[in-house]
Amino acid sequence: MHPLITQAHIDTFQQDGVVLIKGLFKAELDLIRSGIELNMQTPGPYAAENLSKGDTGRFFDDYCNWSRIPQFESVIRYSAAAEVAADLMKSQQVQIFHDHVLVKEPGTTKATPWHQDGPYYFVDGCQNVSFWSPMDPAKSNSLRCVAGSHLWDKQVLPTRWLTDTSFYPDDKNYMPVPDPDRQNMDIKEWEMEPGDAVAFNYGILHGARGNSTEHRRRAFSLRFVGDDARYIERPGPTSPPFPEHNMLTGQCLREDWFPIVFQR
Repeated sequence: MHPLITQAHIDTFQQDGVVLIKGLFKAELDLIRSGIELNMQTPGPYAAENLSKGDTGRFFDDYCNWSRIPQFESVIRYSAAAEVAADLMKSQQVQIFHDHVLVKEPGTTKATPWHQDGPYYFVDGCQNVSFWSPMDPAKSNSLRCVAGSHLWDKQVLPTRWLTDTSFYPDDKNYMPVPDPDRQNMDIKEWEMEPGDAVAFNYGILHGARGNSTEHRRRAFSLRFVGDDARYIERPGPTSPPFPEHNMLTGQCLREDWFPIVFQR
């Protein structure tokens, strides 16, 4: 077990699907911040500006850039994140799925909508974990997660953030997006310092408020999968799409695209 976590972290992650890891990326803050700036200066093909008409500020996000941004690759391969992921997932090996950058500039009114990551992905399996880490103090604008939502019988409908339309043509297999505040769900939310990380399962319902502060809120995420990860066909293009991956249902994720970054 990595010294950054305890058995209590693992037990909480297994039960609630979400847990706070203090200081996970504290040693990599300058590296990640530098990588985010490079990412924003040279966006990738999946970069998006997420403001609707009438919104203020700026909400930038981009993903799948680790293979072209050396700072991100260094964090993936040499930080504690992959080993901590193995501990939380109870997995013998860890593959990187992808990285994700989300930046809300001061005065950004747009909230990150409530969603589960799993329905967007072509990954099946229980052993997975996302780390969400702010690069700036996050008090009123940190991640919000509904404890236990990874165990719900039905997944939440994946939607497009700007249009609020269904991501797949057939949404009968999914439940409508709930309103956790109105429905009095068990929302976990922490005041976070730069380098702290929320670890959560792909099935956890999560979102974030806008950034009403006078400071930037830069967030960096890494998504990992474990031993039981398998490719699953979805009813339409996934997000990220990973075009021409050539995997078939039930196969392990190809290691040339999704390298093993930790193994016991």
